[in-house]
Amino acid sequence: MAEKIRVLLVDDHALFRGGVKALLQRHDEFEVLDEAGDGLEGIKRARSLKPDVVLLDLHMPGISGLEAVKVINEEIPGVRVLMLTVSEDAQDLMEALRAGASGYLLKNIETDALLDAIRRAAEGDSVVSPQMTAKLIQGVRGQNPGVNPQAERDRFSPRERDILNGLAQGGSNKEIARTLDLAESTVKIHVQNIFKKLGVSSRVQVALYAAEHGFGQPPRQP
Repeated sequence: MAEKIRVLLVDDHALFRGGVKALLQRHDEFEVLDEAGDGLEGIKRARSLKPDVVLLDLHMPGISGLEAVKVINEEIPGVRVLMLTVSEDAQDLMEALRAGASGYLLKNIETDALLDAIRRAAEGDSVVSPQMTAKLIQGVRGQNPGVNPQAERDRFSPRERDILNGLAQGGSNKEIARTLDLAESTVKIHVQNIFKKLGVSSRVQVALYAAEHGFGQPPRQP
C-alpha cells in the first residue's frame, strides 16, 4: 500500500476546515494529521508533525498565512505549502509564491482539482489556480527594468526558451509537450536543466522568472 499524503489544515474558519477535512477523509490516500485556527498554531503544528502538505489560509488574525509560509519554508523546507484563499489579488499571489508557497489556490476550486493539487504538491510540483495565472504574469512582467532581456534569453537554448514561454503561461509538461510536438519526458529534461541554470527548485519560481524577464509569448512551432 502506498504511503498516505499527510496533510495539515490551517484556516481560521472552523466550518471550512471541517469541510476540507471531511473531503480528504473520504479518500484513503490522504491523512489529515491535525488542524489549526491561526498562523502561529499552524507553524507549531508544522514543526512538530512535519506534514507532507500544509493547506494554509492567507488572511488570518494574528500571524497571517504569508508570515507563516515564510517561517515554514525557512525552518521546514521539506514541507510543501499550498495557499487556499478567497483572495484574487495579484500582489497576494506574488508575495505568497516568493515567500516559498508551492501553490496558490482559490477556495472556489473544484473538489477534484483540489485533490489533484495536493497530490502534485506532495510530488514536488507547483500549482496555481488557472484563473490566477494571467494575473501572475501581468503582475510580475516588467518588474526588472535593469535586466537586459536579450542577455537573459542568451542563457538558454532555443528549445529551453520555448519551454520557458510555456512555463510562463502556466503550462504543464504535458501541455507544453503537446504544443511543441515533443515527448513529455523530453520536456521534463529541459525543465530540470532550466532549474539547474537558475538555481531554483520549483516550477513556480521558474514561471516567476520567465514572466519577469519577458517570456510568455506563444512558443514557436518546431
